[in-house]
Amino acid sequence: QLHLVESGGGLVQPGGSLTLSCVGSGLPLDNYAIAWFRQGPGKERERISCIDRSGDNTEYADSVKGRFTISRDNAKNTVYLQINSLNPADTAVYYCAAKPICRVVASDAWGQGTQVTVSS
Repeated sequence: QLHLVESGGGLVQPGGSLTLSCVGSGLPLDNYAIAWFRQGPGKERERISCIDRSGDNTEYADSVKGRFTISRDNAKNTVYLQINSLNPADTAVYYCAAKPICRVVASDAWGQGTQVTVSS
């Protein structure tokens, strides 16, 4: 069974940057595409990015395109989300999820989430 753990969240000032990590254990992470989601206060969960098993193909929601970068290191069983130019609207709990491929809606595993708060 795949187990995912996110880290890297925190309090950051507007304009700042963070790198979130999603570490897998239990099964090889390169068996899965990995998506990042976020859920802000009072908002629905939003899928923001996805990376395929090899890391060759990535997808981004329009709301984050150009500011967020997803990448993976399969040797470390880790997927990263680099977040730049943060603004208060990015405040949310960020989750990673494992899927067979990016376009599949259902996820095989979810992490517990990491909180990102953007505030001055």
